Amino acid sequence: MHQRSKRTVARAGVLALLAGASAMAVPTTAQAASYNGACGSGYSTIDHRDLNSGGTVWLTYNRSTGKNCVVTTRNNPGPALLMLAGLKKAGASTWADLDENYYTSYAGPVYLYAPNSCIDWEGGIGDNISGGFDSHCG
Repeated sequence: MHQRSKRTVARAGVLALLAGASAMAVPTTAQAASYNGACGSGYSTIDHRDLNSGGTVWLTYNRSTGKNCVVTTRNNPGPALLMLAGLKKAGASTWADLDENYYTSYAGPVYLYAPNSCIDWEGGIGDNISGGFDSHCG
């Protein structure tokens, strides 16, 4: 077998492995995490972001208190992973409330009272982070 043919076969094998791994790493809709109610009573989901790392970032709001809340949940609890949940007023230089640590099932809840303001919110598992910025104004 020529050197070029060996490289082509090796590349094809690596691509097949990566394709199989990525297909297994992305949760199906049925496997997606659900909001776990960690913010407490009166909070309703107003937004979310699915994470490729196997979880979801949930933004909730409580009309009676005017507080936002963020929780990051894992699809399948397991060994502790670096996770985070954060909230701040849009444009602020630091997070008003940030929970970043190693967790087995969820990070947060974190809270922010921000009437008549836009917010930045995010969550993550490992290095997969998502959220919204300068959003949900009011």
